[in-house]
Amino acid sequence: MNIVLIALATLLLALLLITLYDLFQRKHAILRNFPIIGHFRYILESVGPELRQYIVTDNDEERPFSRDQRRWVYSSAKQQNNYFGFGSDNDFQNASNYPILKHSTFPYPILPQGKEKLYPLPSCKILGGPRGRRKAFRPASVVNISAMSFGSLSSKAVEALNRGAALCGCLQNTGEGGISPYHENGGELIWQLGTGYFGARAADGGFDLQAFQDRLAKHSKVRAIEIKLSQGAKPGHGGVLPGKKVTAEIAGIRGIPQGEDCLSPAGHTAFHDADSLLDFVEELADVSGLPVGIKSAVGELEFWYDLARLMEDGQRGVDFITIDGGEGGTGAAPLAFTDHVALPFQLGLARVYPIFVQHEVDQRVTFIGSGKLGLPERALVAFALGCDMINVAREAMMAVGCIQAQRCHTDHCPTGVATQNRWLMRGLDPTDKAARLAHYVAALRHELLALSHAAGHCHPAFLTCEDIELLQDGNSSKPLHEVYHYRPEWGCPRGEDLAALEALMTGQGSSEQVR
Repeated sequence: MNIVLIALATLLLALLLITLYDLFQRKHAILRNFPIIGHFRYILESVGPELRQYIVTDNDEERPFSRDQRRWVYSSAKQQNNYFGFGSDNDFQNASNYPILKHSTFPYPILPQGKEKLYPLPSCKILGGPRGRRKAFRPASVVNISAMSFGSLSSKAVEALNRGAALCGCLQNTGEGGISPYHENGGELIWQLGTGYFGARAADGGFDLQAFQDRLAKHSKVRAIEIKLSQGAKPGHGGVLPGKKVTAEIAGIRGIPQGEDCLSPAGHTAFHDADSLLDFVEELADVSGLPVGIKSAVGELEFWYDLARLMEDGQRGVDFITIDGGEGGTGAAPLAFTDHVALPFQLGLARVYPIFVQHEVDQRVTFIGSGKLGLPERALVAFALGCDMINVAREAMMAVGCIQAQRCHTDHCPTGVATQNRWLMRGLDPTDKAARLAHYVAALRHELLALSHAAGHCHPAFLTCEDIELLQDGNSSKPLHEVYHYRPEWGCPRGEDLAALEALMTGQGSSEQVR
């Protein structure tokens, strides 16, 4: 009996010690929020591949991100081994629209990297340069953090993303919720203005130019302005922030009632067509000096024809266009909108890009892709189709702790990423997660460089539609241009420009224009 009591006491003491350790450690949000119980998640995860292989699903069946995809993001963020062994487990014979990179017999020489291994990969285009904006600049990274608002994400998640952006030298898009104190941790910003104009909002809910200028005067880290026309998760519907997430702090930042659903209008009140949109763009650019662009999912094409036509004379124009795929989405949205509204990214870009080529304004615009592009092979296809940069959202969330619990809309995110619940948020340590975000972005840039070099190019923006083919049911393949019926005409950089770009990528060059 004494032995049993001693064993029981020892077990209870061990559980108490584990509980205390879990509560005070800062590496794992799950363990900090759910002591002891959280360990079962890691145990099950460790044997997950074996269980799925024989009982449940394989490594590529889970959605929206498969186990293999999540494992690559997690291991990259933690600086662990992100290689996979024993060859591919994908079914090439039955694959459809499966991308294959055509490697060069003579790969591009691998460029030397600095000791920190951040793999600098700047944009080939100057943002705002063609339009002569006073504060035009070359983005230091072709991989940047997509629009995710404080409110949709927790304060600690936003802080982690901003700190991480500062560490790896990328940009963070504020999302339509505006600039919060958690965006002020060193990372440079793209301020998104949605239909609610949060941060530059008039009393009637419209746009207030003076409030816009006042806000910019307080935030020196804002490098560009993005006008959100629509987003992949719920295009034509407007933003939705459930009332559970509208805390007093969020209400104060956005200028809305606390505890009530925050419903952004489906459309803008500051403009009503492509012509008045360009007037609005030029007004913002004139008072701020910043590059100004738009973000939109792709549906009807008349707007895009109008926009490109109106930009032909060079008097007005957007500096960048972010194309968001219908497969994107990080927060709450009606299921039908999530599943059935807006074209997927590749098809959407393939519809819009040729319109700007047709009107000869494509080189005046920086094209940014968004919509599940935070994986090397998907990003590579985006560059080959004409993108100059890409934005990552859900992959960035996973880098700071998201486990794809798909509870973003409930305020019960177990890792503290997409919730305003203080108990759940406490498990997320912004300092540790910032480093993970930086590691992930650096790993993605590294993979993009390695793949580009394998294809014979120094930079992913120089990939062509001939460099990638899509398998068609495993029996044949087609180059990208045969599938999407256009070829982005970039061409190769001149010798002196190529040398300048290489210098930028190795940290030895200046930021003058390469192309």
